[in-house]
Amino acid sequence: MTEIPTDGSGRSPFRAAVESKDLAAVHRLLAPDVHFRSPVVFAPYEGRETVAALLQVVGGVLLPELRYRWQVREGDREVLCFTTRVSGREVEGVDLLRYDDTGLVAELVVMMRPASGLVAVRDAIAAALQAAGAGAAVAPPG
Repeated sequence: MTEIPTDGSGRSPFRAAVESKDLAAVHRLLAPDVHFRSPVVFAPYEGRETVAALLQVVGGVLLPELRYRWQVREGDREVLCFTTRVSGREVEGVDLLRYDDTGLVAELVVMMRPASGLVAVRDAIAAALQAAGAGAAVAPPG
């Protein structure tokens, strides 16, 4: 892939799907062997089904107030800076994406700040996983 595709507003398909809260589209945009690195666990989550299941829960926590503020693209890489609010905490973060040759997301790394916001996100996602009974399906690796 020489260039990340964009829509008329300059958004990648991933950004457009997230902004429209279309998690089914996000799922379709993940490569079969996608790697997701969370800001709260060391080892990556791997595989489309595992990552999509986790992103479904994460989306329930982050998406209600998530706004992308800016983006940078270079080759097969994209950086999307976002803000959101979780449990009364302002959170700022970046999605670092790498695309494969077919334009699917091969790697997604999320980083967030401040630490108090990250803790609020971690706790809200843990509670959502427990409530959904999804703990075993998307348990943190290693």
